[in-house]
Amino acid sequence: MKKILYLTCLFLLGIFAHGQELELRGLVVDKTTGQPIEFATVLLADPETKKPITGLTTDLDGRFKMTTDATDFFMEISFIGYIKTTIDQFDKTKKRIDLGSITLEQDVQNLSEVTVTGEKSTTEFKLDKRVFNVGKDLSSAGASALEVLNNIPSVTVDIEGAVSLRGSQGVQMLINGKPSVLTSGDGTNALGTITADMIEKIEVITNPSAKYEAAGTSGILNIVLKKDEKQGLNGSVTLNTGIPDNHSLGLSLNRRSEKLNLFSQIGIGRRSFPSDNRSLNRNLENGVSVENIGDHTKNEKFYNFILGADFFLNENNVITLSGNYALEQEDEIGNNNYTEYDASNQAGNRWTRVEDTEATNPKWQYELQYKSDFTDHEDHDLLFSAMGSSFVKDSETNFTTTGDRQALERNLTDFGENEYTFKLDYTRPLSETYTIETGAQYAINDVSNDYEVLTNTDGNWVTDSNQTNVFNYDQGVLGVYGTVGFEKDPWGIKLGLRMENTNLETYLETDDVRNVQDYTDFFPSAHTSYKFSEELSLQAGYSRRISRPHLWILNPFFVQRDILNIRRGNPNLLPEYTDSYEVTSIFKLGDVSMNLAAFHRYTTDIIEDVVTTEEIVIEGETVTRTVSTPENVGTAKTYGLEMNAKYSAIRWMTLSMDANYGYFERDGEYEGQVFDFTGNRGGGRFIAKFKLPADIDVEATGNYRSGYRELQEVREPQYFMDMGVRKKILKGKAILNLSIRDVFASRKFESTTSQPTFYLENSRQRGRFVTFGVSFGFGKGEAMEFSGQKRF
Repeated sequence: MKKILYLTCLFLLGIFAHGQELELRGLVVDKTTGQPIEFATVLLADPETKKPITGLTTDLDGRFKMTTDATDFFMEISFIGYIKTTIDQFDKTKKRIDLGSITLEQDVQNLSEVTVTGEKSTTEFKLDKRVFNVGKDLSSAGASALEVLNNIPSVTVDIEGAVSLRGSQGVQMLINGKPSVLTSGDGTNALGTITADMIEKIEVITNPSAKYEAAGTSGILNIVLKKDEKQGLNGSVTLNTGIPDNHSLGLSLNRRSEKLNLFSQIGIGRRSFPSDNRSLNRNLENGVSVENIGDHTKNEKFYNFILGADFFLNENNVITLSGNYALEQEDEIGNNNYTEYDASNQAGNRWTRVEDTEATNPKWQYELQYKSDFTDHEDHDLLFSAMGSSFVKDSETNFTTTGDRQALERNLTDFGENEYTFKLDYTRPLSETYTIETGAQYAINDVSNDYEVLTNTDGNWVTDSNQTNVFNYDQGVLGVYGTVGFEKDPWGIKLGLRMENTNLETYLETDDVRNVQDYTDFFPSAHTSYKFSEELSLQAGYSRRISRPHLWILNPFFVQRDILNIRRGNPNLLPEYTDSYEVTSIFKLGDVSMNLAAFHRYTTDIIEDVVTTEEIVIEGETVTRTVSTPENVGTAKTYGLEMNAKYSAIRWMTLSMDANYGYFERDGEYEGQVFDFTGNRGGGRFIAKFKLPADIDVEATGNYRSGYRELQEVREPQYFMDMGVRKKILKGKAILNLSIRDVFASRKFESTTSQPTFYLENSRQRGRFVTFGVSFGFGKGEAMEFSGQKRF
């Protein structure tokens, strides 16, 4: 009996001892200065598995207090720019342990003196994509996701942070294989808050498989984050100023624990986008010309708020809720100065048309995601997401015409758009070599655009019924897909099929004109890859894609900024269909890495702008103006080559080059006029990056885009250069950025249109933009290295 009582007491004591919490507290200070270190990370971990038990960050006074019921652990204290400290000896007989002052020593080793070997970034081929594994290159140390992207072949990140793939900005951005609030929105530049050390790999998909929606984009970039994402409180703050006016303040915060990850971003600022423009409209039948020389400035105040949370139900299931609210307040001023010339080139009437626009644009976005990773295989998972967004634009534009012609005009726009997307994806490896994927998506787009034009007659505003209407646009797309893949060294193959049903209805209320399209399409895909050696891999792919006419080219009403050169939409447009073929290879020749791709695209019902003329009456005088309208005109065949090369043998210098060339054949007819022609188009980019002493980085990018011909229009080539200088201070916790876009103010958009009855010239130039920014990272966050400018 005594033995039983003794064992019972030991058992109860063991339960009590196990359930008793131990409190640890302390103060983290700088070893040299003795000053407290705020937001230092304090982590308790299991000594055998090294897995975290609990963690937190120090407060503003450098102090911390934490509790644990674990009986075996060690403590790790760290902060960016300091050498990590570990404590593994504790007096666990006490309920409360005061560790006193814990000193951290600054890491005085300069980053530019570190030599990293064996962990360089590498590119490899998968069945339907290229994978860029992010290593510990010196060029990526402390960099943002945008700078990492800019180092990837085929990918370009301009000075505003806009991402392009093979020269096109129609790129779908994903994080961990799914849409994210961090990759959405125009000009939020939120990817600058993801740093290189958080990224495991980036997947480049130039020819997407049937898994992805068939909408015609230039490709997909998927950023895969490391599983050991930073614990504790992390963040960064950035301040930018520039010429022309570009002033912004941004704050990014992230708080992560084992069960919860909270993230938020706040951005406020003001920016201006000036431009100069010129047009010449010549009537070849009577010899009369009208020249317009003008300027336009758009000023914008913006406020952007992002808030979200990841709820880790367990190690295999996570729910994410996020929301984004943005408000833009715009005012635009435009001046167009017209001069009319007769057939002998003598100047006649002169008049000025001034535009004054004010607009308010609130935007909402919200998102729910659920992901489940099954325990039988790391790639066996289920993902459900539901996203919604709302965009409203309420604007008023006043046009005042003075001089030899006088008029007052007012345009009112009440625009509203709602989008909803529901998506389910399931991936199941059947064995080590076979994998199946299946899923479905339903996307809804509901738009109403109320557009009214008023003219002033004898002091009274009168609605112009010929230019006033309400345009409604409702589209629903249902997609279902399935793929099967086989992969075993050295080769693999993946086949897929996607079905999409599109239901589109447009309705002009005032004219009572309704257009309904309901069609179902099948989109097959096939991809294969073969690895000849460590130095040579080859990949080939085929996919069928669709490019549905978007809202703005369907809407027949536009603001008439230049009354003699206008653009109208076409609600009767049909979608384009493209068959895309591609062969891509990667070579590794010592310190030079090179990608070479050959591709072919065949497109039917291609959409092109057709320019015509019409006669209008201004103050009793008949004048000719050009009208640009999108039409389905024939077919297009494109044959192209792309090359990417990178040389990085010298530690302080990296040289890279991208070049592309395409030859195209066009066959088309519109209203009895044949538009058959051939042409070519190319471009190139050369980037030189230098790492100078004192943690200074310099980058220069030279760009060339060739001229090319479209259906009626000929576009002139472009030459321009961008530069940037970056300086790290405070052991990398802060960064100074200076960026200059279009250094020599040489980037111009110029085009000519020559037809039997008219000739048209157009040019536009934005000029040089200079931005200076300061960014500071705290916790384990690192300073952002791109300035948050708006892309355009």
